[in-house]
Amino acid sequence: MVDGPAPATRRADVPYFVVEPSAGRVRLGLGELWRYREMLYFLVWRDVKARFKQTALGVIWVVLQPIFTMVLFTVFFGRLAGIPSEGVPYPIYTFAALIPWQLFAHAVSQSGNSLVTNQGLLTKVYFPRLVVPIAAVLEGFVDFGLSLLVFFVMLAMYGMTPRPTFLALPLLAILAAATALAVGLWLSALNVRYRDVRLTIPFLIQVWLLATPIAYPASLVPERWRFVYGLNPMVGVVEGFRWALLGKPETLHPSVFVSIAVVTLLLGSGLVYFRRMEPTFADEV
Repeated sequence: MVDGPAPATRRADVPYFVVEPSAGRVRLGLGELWRYREMLYFLVWRDVKARFKQTALGVIWVVLQPIFTMVLFTVFFGRLAGIPSEGVPYPIYTFAALIPWQLFAHAVSQSGNSLVTNQGLLTKVYFPRLVVPIAAVLEGFVDFGLSLLVFFVMLAMYGMTPRPTFLALPLLAILAAATALAVGLWLSALNVRYRDVRLTIPFLIQVWLLATPIAYPASLVPERWRFVYGLNPMVGVVEGFRWALLGKPETLHPSVFVSIAVVTLLLGSGLVYFRRMEPTFADEV
């Protein structure tokens, strides 16, 4: 949709849009997101309040989930299976990986279902539909911030201190969010047309968890499979977080740069596909 000349029968102060054919091109319209930044803020704040409304423990649930997961991994993988942790206490090693994973898993789940969940809004008001999955991803930073605080408490309990590499954490957090958004754009657009996607998202996240080096180091993967394994963008994200938070490994893992390339491809293609399907959302949702 583009702005056009005001028809003679319309008041000049009334906002309107003129729908024009795309002539085979897909306009990403990313600049339009800035004009709707207040709506983005509203959706994020609405989702945060709705998530913890009428809950007995509130935000404590956000903290308990990664802690319980860390405890289970420590018992079954650290103690019983004897998985190595590169000289770092296994609970710390695992929790450092769960911080970006929790952001990714929650953001993918919420953004993948975001268009269907907001179907009433899509059919009544015009706004760039990209706002909806982006808001779902940004809402996941609530979990991210709380998990990070818990991690620092755990570091103090083990007598450890943050490494100087911690300064790279904001860039790695952006990479984790971009990974979630890239996947969420594809899933949300497909979910409008094929409701089977809603049922496959939880299964996809479970499989992705096992395919990501959270309970184990990436070095355990056989050499001949490491290239294919590294195409999973969350491998680079997790290894990057361990490097930033723990200094393990001592140098930034090459998989981080592979992840950047894969995420760039996924995000670019996801934006194109999302915008191409956007005119049909209101009719099919």
